[in-house]
Amino acid sequence: MYRAFAPRDRFILLSLIILALGAFVFWISAGYLAMTKPVPDFGGQYIEGVVAQPRYINPILSQTSDADADLVELLYAGLFRYDVAGRLEKHVASDYQISEDGKTYTVFLRPDVHFHDGGALSADDVVFTVNSIQDPAYKSPLRANWLGVDVVATDQYTVVFTLKKPYSGFLENLVVGILPKHIWEDIAPENFTLADYNLSQPIGAGPYRFDEIDKDAQGNILSVRLRSNEDYFAGTPFITRITLRFYPDDESLFSAFDRQEVMGMRSIGYEHAEAAVAKNGARLYELSLPRLFVVFFNTSKSVALAYDEVREALTFATDRERIIDDALHGYGVAAGGPFPPFVQGYHDPGVSYDIERANMLLDEHGWTLGDDGIRSKNGTALSFQLSVPDWPELMRTADILSEDWRAIGIRAEVKVLSQADLQQNVIRPREYEALLFGQGSMLDPDPYSFWHSSQKSDPGLNLALYENKDIDELLAGAREAVDPERRTEAHQKFQEIIMSDHPAIFLYSPNYLYVVSDIVQGIESHPVNSASSRLSNIASWYIKTQRTGK
Repeated sequence: MYRAFAPRDRFILLSLIILALGAFVFWISAGYLAMTKPVPDFGGQYIEGVVAQPRYINPILSQTSDADADLVELLYAGLFRYDVAGRLEKHVASDYQISEDGKTYTVFLRPDVHFHDGGALSADDVVFTVNSIQDPAYKSPLRANWLGVDVVATDQYTVVFTLKKPYSGFLENLVVGILPKHIWEDIAPENFTLADYNLSQPIGAGPYRFDEIDKDAQGNILSVRLRSNEDYFAGTPFITRITLRFYPDDESLFSAFDRQEVMGMRSIGYEHAEAAVAKNGARLYELSLPRLFVVFFNTSKSVALAYDEVREALTFATDRERIIDDALHGYGVAAGGPFPPFVQGYHDPGVSYDIERANMLLDEHGWTLGDDGIRSKNGTALSFQLSVPDWPELMRTADILSEDWRAIGIRAEVKVLSQADLQQNVIRPREYEALLFGQGSMLDPDPYSFWHSSQKSDPGLNLALYENKDIDELLAGAREAVDPERRTEAHQKFQEIIMSDHPAIFLYSPNYLYVVSDIVQGIESHPVNSASSRLSNIASWYIKTQRTGK
């Protein structure tokens, strides 16, 4: 029949058959896509670059190293963890109870949690971990957080913590990863930091297991490879393998990302952000961290700064938005008070850039301009020294502040020092007139360490040497308040008093920038308590997908 057609008719018939088949395939495909949806599937590998060298992949020693903190987040599990919104949630803990007086915390453990070597995680492991932190021989940076806390295991899956006095932030301590007692109990405290389990054989109960470590001829660690923990109690992670590669500096890491040697960068400088997302189909995640950069005034070292109206005028003459746009390339949020806007208990201070009001304050209090453009009164010139660490964004911030304040007749001489010099010779002895420095807090903040009068001297962190009895009572009460509403109320009153006394100028909270290839899905931009907390939901990240019915 086909041969009976003329050549032209044959062409038309073949064309119609092909069109019909194409339409059939199209509608079948369209129907399949309409009736199904992509969902995460298991498989794939994620490679991330880090500027650091791991040393202690150990949850009670990892606090001073970015590389260690990231690996601990992947390998270990704590009683609690932070969810994608930065809030505490139960992890190894199945439930908990707090006594009415706020001094006793009873935590119940899940019975289905196992370490990577197959050993069951029990209350004894929790007690061993806490006791190791508390023992000074183990040299844990966390020790100060656990002083005065008694811990006992009342049965295999129940732990009781007893505090000498109530502390509302105690649950934050329980995020620390749990060590396996059966691995560590035979290692003497003096050998604890030297054990192989700190680096080449770490064993935890987290979403990933240790696989392999690569070093060069000089002993530098090039990479650490991990594989998914199929027995992870919270569900097998979708991404099968995670590799962290380590680089000596930002330039080396950026070059590796450019060569597609890594798929993500742990952090990136503000000046490189736009270039990074233009390469390799990357996505830029901006995460809010409760870090605050502040100019602290030491009124005992500067006569000019002892005047209330001078400190208030400096506050109004500070253009925070200009600083963020210039020094941070726009990656940050202004903070007019002691709490960043995204933390619990934030109270809007209502501070704005108002140079006219700043000038008016100084005029009303008799500060007159001299021929050199600097104000003075009764022989006191409005001039002081501003100490700052040698970080590029902070040096630029200091220059902008100096320009802003010069516009109202105040001279700030910027003095740049290395971090070590600043810490040892300026901050510890409190030898500064004004100091541009940072504070690290939590999303549920406890400002006691920064503003209570008992913390004025080193190693306290009250860098403004601020003293106010009302503030002391509020901060101490907030720490002991079991009721969250009472704590929030105390914190809001604290913020109001601080802003009326002007012991410091609160500038901004910089965003944490994290770059990852767009083939990795499931990552969310959200506030985090620390940079390593961005990995808290890594078990939900995925690269592979499959389709399933809607």
